[in-house]
Amino acid sequence: MPDYSGLTKKSAKMSVEIHVPQMGESVTEATIGQWFKKVGDAVAMDEPLVELETDKVTLEVNAPAAGVLEEIIAQEGDTVEVGALLGRIKEGAAAPAPAKAESPAPAKTEAAKPAATAPAAPQPAPAAPAAPAAPAQAAADVLVMPSARKLAEEKGIDLTRIQGTGKGGRITRGDILAALDKGYSAPARPVAAVQPAAPSGPRPEAEREERVRMTRLRKTIAQRLKDAQNTAAILTTYNEVDMTNVMDIRARFKEQFQKRHGVKLGFMSFFTRAVVQALQEIPAVNAEIEGDEIIYKHYYHIGVAVGTPNGLVVPVLRDADQMSLADIEKKIGDFGKRAREGKLSLAEMQGGTFTISNGGVYGSLMSSPIINPPQSGILGMHKIQKRPMDVNGEIRLRPMMYLALSYDHRIIDGAEAVTFLVRVKECLENPERLLLGL
Repeated sequence: MPDYSGLTKKSAKMSVEIHVPQMGESVTEATIGQWFKKVGDAVAMDEPLVELETDKVTLEVNAPAAGVLEEIIAQEGDTVEVGALLGRIKEGAAAPAPAKAESPAPAKTEAAKPAATAPAAPQPAPAAPAAPAAPAQAAADVLVMPSARKLAEEKGIDLTRIQGTGKGGRITRGDILAALDKGYSAPARPVAAVQPAAPSGPRPEAEREERVRMTRLRKTIAQRLKDAQNTAAILTTYNEVDMTNVMDIRARFKEQFQKRHGVKLGFMSFFTRAVVQALQEIPAVNAEIEGDEIIYKHYYHIGVAVGTPNGLVVPVLRDADQMSLADIEKKIGDFGKRAREGKLSLAEMQGGTFTISNGGVYGSLMSSPIINPPQSGILGMHKIQKRPMDVNGEIRLRPMMYLALSYDHRIIDGAEAVTFLVRVKECLENPERLLLGL
């Protein structure tokens, strides 16, 4: 939860100022993503007002008081610093919206009087559209996170049919996704025609193109990846692992594991433990270069790449060497859920010493991942595919996965990189090594 202390000020006119909150030591500015309210709209205490995009996460600034949005200072697309003034709320002011809601009442009263006379016969016609107003008002009263409302509008979901699990019963993006997973069937609705963008510049096909402003997160990802290529001497080494034994363990113990720990046994916990064991043997892969010095880290904070609608984020499993398989699975599950809802904090995505990226969930058979600076290595997991293999002189179909280790050749020698990947392979093909620390 962002710290709003000291960022709210009241003027003599009882206007409450909205400021950019503190967002972490390494974050000093943000970009205005979108305002959820317009000037003159009523706002409730703690209701999301504006979305800020930072280098790593998107966060919402909530209303510091109830009233009416009096003024918007920072517009969408503006870059603002921590503490900057975003807008003002007229505290305790009555919103114009309720006055409109009461206006149909006199209309109904007037309609009752002239109903007996011929000239007043057309009067009931305007009253007919007032009937659907009740469900519309009910939908408006539902507490919904802005990101969830946007997704619901895109998918045609009736918010009154969704049970919110957020704070105070608020519907989250996760609730919408859960409803879709359960087979929610949205009623058909007309799609509004979208006017094509006006041609710009000399592009011959401009009228058939769409221009979308890059989010701050996407620009940061692009810049960091390019910086990594320009700075580090990136090299990738490959190997393959027979997943037979890991898959056998999962099949035999998955039900007991879930009953005991309340979480499914996946592959990531095995890979995390295997990576930690290999890092302990090859410390250069867990190090980084700073100036003309090499920093060897005697702790193992493993970043786990997670895809979200806004881009790739890498939350960190801190002290993964001290975590059990169940601890790892629970933490990764929590990371994935909150990443999709945009609820990860900056602190949870900083300080990683090594990263694991699982392109296999998207069907990737092989790729060369790019390291996440200042880290010196990243392991790429890929799709499991049955292939004919020589097993003790016999050809058998085995579930195989290609592994890719991209590393900074300035600090990690080829022999170290290959040895690291072989150790990961050995731990996965013989999972008992993970238990015995061999």
